[in-house]
Amino acid sequence: MFYFGHFWGMHFIWGFIWPLFFILLFIWRGGRRGWRGYYRNESPLDILMKRFASGEITKEEYEERKKILERDWK
Repeated sequence: MFYFGHFWGMHFIWGFIWPLFFILLFIWRGGRRGWRGYYRNESPLDILMKRFASGEITKEEYEERKKILERDWK
């Protein structure tokens, strides 16, 4: 029931609201993986700790590189 076109304006408004809602939803969801995840500003020390935690480097390498980074960051 459209009651002689009175609801046409509401359909027009919802035509803008739904796409806006989905665009914002995809930006928010994509932000978790894309903008915040891949482009996060991690310090070199954070990256070094992750490499050590994953087993890519040994404890000696970690400590040596950590000393270098701490010396350069000061």
